[in-house]
Amino acid sequence: MKMAEINSTSTHKVGPSQSWARNNSYVIPGVYDLTLEDTNWVLTSSFIIFTMQTGFGMLESGCVSVKNEVNIMMKNIIDIVLGGFTYWLFGYAMSFGRGELNNPFVALGDFLIDPGVTDPLFGPIFAAFLFQLSFSTTATTIVSGAMAERCNFKAYCLFSFLNTIVYCIPAGWVWGEHGFLSNLGVVDIAGSGPVHLIGGSSAFASAMMLGPRLGRYAKGTDPLPLGNPVNACMGLFVLWWGWLAFNSGSTYGVSGAKWIYAARAAVMTMMGSFGGGTFSIIYSMVRNEGRLDIVDLINGILASLVSVTAGCFLYHAWEAIIIGVIGSALCCFSMPLFDRMGVDDPVGASAVHGVAGIWGVLAVGLFADNPIPLDTTSGRSGLFKGGGWYLLGVQSLSALCLICWGICVTLALLWIINKIVPIRMDPNEELLGADLMEHRIRHSQIGISRALSALAPLKIDLDDAINAPPIGRNPGHEQCIDEVRAASQKLYEWRSFMDKMSPQKKANDQPKVTDNPGLSKGSFKLRNINRKNKNGTDNHGYEGKYSHGTSGAENGLRAGGNHLFTVTKSGENSHGERHDQNFAWID
Repeated sequence: MKMAEINSTSTHKVGPSQSWARNNSYVIPGVYDLTLEDTNWVLTSSFIIFTMQTGFGMLESGCVSVKNEVNIMMKNIIDIVLGGFTYWLFGYAMSFGRGELNNPFVALGDFLIDPGVTDPLFGPIFAAFLFQLSFSTTATTIVSGAMAERCNFKAYCLFSFLNTIVYCIPAGWVWGEHGFLSNLGVVDIAGSGPVHLIGGSSAFASAMMLGPRLGRYAKGTDPLPLGNPVNACMGLFVLWWGWLAFNSGSTYGVSGAKWIYAARAAVMTMMGSFGGGTFSIIYSMVRNEGRLDIVDLINGILASLVSVTAGCFLYHAWEAIIIGVIGSALCCFSMPLFDRMGVDDPVGASAVHGVAGIWGVLAVGLFADNPIPLDTTSGRSGLFKGGGWYLLGVQSLSALCLICWGICVTLALLWIINKIVPIRMDPNEELLGADLMEHRIRHSQIGISRALSALAPLKIDLDDAINAPPIGRNPGHEQCIDEVRAASQKLYEWRSFMDKMSPQKKANDQPKVTDNPGLSKGSFKLRNINRKNKNGTDNHGYEGKYSHGTSGAENGLRAGGNHLFTVTKSGENSHGERHDQNFAWID
């Protein structure tokens, strides 16, 4: 990912735009040093990295309670829309801008970037921007999981709009040609520091400032049940897939020798996840007496991926496995530690991206090879490869700077936003869930009705919440069921009237009404005896039940062909089974 350091030594065919620029004595910044093949690789990687937003959304929504799962997905969408917009406005310019006012702290140029068709770097600029945009939105969306279930949605929108400032400046330190860390020789290929450590530090600061969810630690510090474990696991798979593009795409091309290290980055990414996954399996089974905890496994694998990201093509296979094991261990041990500190992080982002991100940055200083012929490490190697202490020292300085920046700027940003819009949800809204209160989505399978009745004495306006229809309902179906019920009542009354008026025909042509001691007083049972079809053949008997019970269940008969069905709306069906009161059931 250190584009400025891999441009000079990679042998590739010079494109016409680059030739034009060089012939005019213009030195192309490393971020724009792309051939046709490189651009194809960068664009494809960018598209795949964007799918990680799906993984983050599924993972985070699976870790929170059902009444907040839509809200967390909305936040992930907001991260792309608002966070991406501000990255175009000023974020990219402050990371990689070309301007006379550039300094070691921040770049100042190329705001609202939009090159004209005559620009010799027209294509490379767009490719570079899209690639960096995918990294920026990833860093922003890491924070949403840590703020889940108690952050005001409007405040979060404002935070997402401004959070680009937290990412873009340190990204310039590490990857921009102006950055002081870059000029010191820091190595971070795919973002263990600028993306994950910044995101994890920001997540820790936001979780700490928001405070824990209501009742989170009322019964100890054990993790809360997952809202949807399947979604969480599916989110892991999508992130796993995206991480391959995240790391191998950070060679920033496939020309020259870069394709070799792109292949190595992909394999070492997988090797690191194998090591981290193996450790998390053993850890969880020992900790839970032979049972495997889903959160331990998911976060252990993700932490190992974060750990191997900074030096993904600088390691051998066994080194990547060790780095993954250590990253997973640090994550698994730090998650309960944060809970004991009272920092409520629903998805464990502080441990996965923060703690493992620190280790990922430091691991380069210990295990990194010199990737000849690329100049990624400026010819240096890690401490364990005989490279001395310099690289480890620079990596340590980078980790310290990124942690301080991420925590301090996030706290300041949230403090300012809190003066405009309260960042914490109202307690009553938190109890009802953000899906209902922020998006008018009422889940039928959770106890919202209990919360509504409990909060009613508080004299708050709950009319809109009470009238919100549960999701998955079709009001037109409810009307049809009412009509069927009314028709069934008329059918019953007509049968009874005909039985009274023509008792001699009841045995031959009409359904016989029989008593059944198993039915209630307001029930009946119809049996068709010896009814003939039009062609003269016998028609098998049919049965139907209708109940006027007062338990809240509403039953109706529906004539369909030669059968009569029971339509049960809430309560129990004709077999005595309990069903959700919000749905109509047909036996």
